[in-house]
Amino acid sequence: MLPTGEGMPLNKYLAHCGIASRRKAVDFIEEGLVTVNGEVKKEPYYRVQTTDVVLCDSKPVQIQERMVYVVMNKPKNVITTTDDEHGRATVLDIVDPHFPERLYPVGRLDRDTTGLLLITNDGDLAQRLSHPSYQIVKQYRVGLERPLSEADHDAILAGIELEDGPVTVNWLRFSEDHPTRDVVELEITMGRNRIVRRIFESLGYQVRKLDRFYFAGLTKKDLPRGAFRELTQREIIMLKHFTGHPTSMKIKVVKEFDPNHPDILRLGDEPKPVKTEVEPDADDTPENDQ
Repeated sequence: MLPTGEGMPLNKYLAHCGIASRRKAVDFIEEGLVTVNGEVKKEPYYRVQTTDVVLCDSKPVQIQERMVYVVMNKPKNVITTTDDEHGRATVLDIVDPHFPERLYPVGRLDRDTTGLLLITNDGDLAQRLSHPSYQIVKQYRVGLERPLSEADHDAILAGIELEDGPVTVNWLRFSEDHPTRDVVELEITMGRNRIVRRIFESLGYQVRKLDRFYFAGLTKKDLPRGAFRELTQREIIMLKHFTGHPTSMKIKVVKEFDPNHPDILRLGDEPKPVKTEVEPDADDTPENDQ
């Protein structure tokens, strides 16, 4: 059952309505943007009554269904879907037992692709993060069966033509801990099917491992393979206002690891991850969990 909001401080009530964080709601209230029963209410700690009609910026607000936002470090051999007709394990098999809400994954990772996956019941956010027009930033670590040549490295940076159109990456670099140059990292905003794998396959490379370590401002730092956690309030607010990462600007050449390269965004202290019964990938090594 949803809370009625009765007795809640006004700023907390606005937060439960999904308007903003409690702190930001205080700003809205003090700026005179909030009315209660037709009168401007500038007291953030006014206790809301059941019969109160609350508006923010002239729009009615009400308590929402509890929104759930979960980040998972997806293991290998798990399907990114709500169910599978062949009975294969899905990401929701891992998450669902812990939440009564109906959840669904945002976007998709291939069965053999590991790494960061967002799962939620916030349909508006999911649509925005999945739609190509929003140019959501994703970063991947790619393990190849042989070293990436300088020529192919430069070709990827210049742009690759695939069967469904041209593809560009924001940056591409060789992994610092693989001097053999058979592991690379890249950032991309395009979201076509299997696009990262197809970039390398088009140049004759076989992708051994593919791991996503960054998505829309989120990382999987300190999250073991097969585990998940709920997002912090700060991360949720960041997602809802996400417009791109500073590294989404085009970088012409990044051939070697550069310690001065902008770091991935890290947001506050993360809650303790939930461990699951899913076994780690047999070929997992610490190098893949970044």
